[in-house]
Amino acid sequence: MKILLLGEYSNVHNTLALGLRALGHQVVVISNGDFWKDYPRDIDVARMPGKLGGIMLMAKLYALLPKLRGYDVVQLINPIFFELKAERLFWFYRYLRQHNKRVFLGAFGMDYYWVHACTYEKPLRYSDFNIGNHVRTDTEAVKYQRDWLGTTKEQLNKLIAQDCDGIIAGLYEYWACYSPVYADKTCFIPFPIKMPESYNTERAQKSKVVIFIGINRERSVYKGTDIMLQAAKDVQHKYPQRMKLNIAESVPFAEYSQLMEGSDAILDQLYAYTPSMNPLLAMSKGIICIGGGEPENYEIINETELCPIINVEPTYESVYHELEQLVLNPNRIPELKRQSVAYVKKHHDYLKVAQQYLDFWTK
Repeated sequence: MKILLLGEYSNVHNTLALGLRALGHQVVVISNGDFWKDYPRDIDVARMPGKLGGIMLMAKLYALLPKLRGYDVVQLINPIFFELKAERLFWFYRYLRQHNKRVFLGAFGMDYYWVHACTYEKPLRYSDFNIGNHVRTDTEAVKYQRDWLGTTKEQLNKLIAQDCDGIIAGLYEYWACYSPVYADKTCFIPFPIKMPESYNTERAQKSKVVIFIGINRERSVYKGTDIMLQAAKDVQHKYPQRMKLNIAESVPFAEYSQLMEGSDAILDQLYAYTPSMNPLLAMSKGIICIGGGEPENYEIINETELCPIINVEPTYESVYHELEQLVLNPNRIPELKRQSVAYVKKHHDYLKVAQQYLDFWTK
């Protein structure tokens, strides 16, 4: 098959492309590399700053039009699949629809259905937009609500979701927001991970538990990493001889991946039910995820034996407690590391996931 993957979130499309190519398919990834994360792509469509950057990107995209046609499958990472205003993307979507056989939408992150469901229907006990029945009012959450609710982005998202051939959700959370509206065309497929050649299931250091946290400055409060970081610092302060804390702040993916090496555990997003790409990558290396490991995470993949994620509630106290327990009971680490590797290998191997995509695209 000839496949076009448009856009990038957290290395999903690049990793999926590797799996599809290994299965014998012709794949092109066109993206901006997910901004400063700079993930690999075949054709770069990163936008330069300012109005001139928009004009230059439009010119580049028009020149690329011949390379946006003739595919068996086109998958969009998001309704905003190029760095353009939503108003300009209607035309590009219609072009893709007209000149390719099938078009699919990824439910992988920020979009109208995610924001609307979590703000109003609240299918999740907690999320980026709600804690129970309480709607979050932090600056970043309000910004995304204004961005997606009652706007052209909402109209674009609705058009694509209604018109496309299918919707693939990469996390339970996104599936819970899309499936009530599009039950007949929404499918959950786990994120793809290419297993590393080697991994370590022993403790990183004999004397200290090594904890890693990645911070995105712009989204720290929104994702709860500010709370997780404070809890980690406080545990380290209480047990300086037992715990080491490594922090990576807004670094490109290649550097981030290197910095997590040699860790026992990674602190992920506070408001997540499930591990996303970065913690899954860490788990494949034998690094324990402290973050989203709710029962729904295991139920949607029918997993009843491997439960390696240290689940936390969205509070400082929960993070502090779980981290302290790990530091005080380091004998748990080797088994959790072993289960982490087995979990990713079983559910997220990039070849297995690529085949699941092929099955959905062609059904």
